[in-house]
Amino acid sequence: MKTRIKLIAALKIWVVIYPAITLFQYLFGEKLSLLPLYQRTCILTLTLVPFIVFVGVPFVDSIIRLLIFKNIKQ
Repeated sequence: MKTRIKLIAALKIWVVIYPAITLFQYLFGEKLSLLPLYQRTCILTLTLVPFIVFVGVPFVDSIIRLLIFKNIKQ
């Protein structure tokens, strides 16, 4: 059971991380390409980790709860 919970958590995080990184790179990638890799990585993580923790994953959790509640109600 513990492995299943970890896999679900990893999937939820990936569902948030992949589009967030893709959008960030699309919007700011050209400007950030002028910086050294370590600075780009620092900026990327400083902006996206809080977004993922405080906005992205809670949003995915709320969508999952809505879908589960909708299925239980039917």
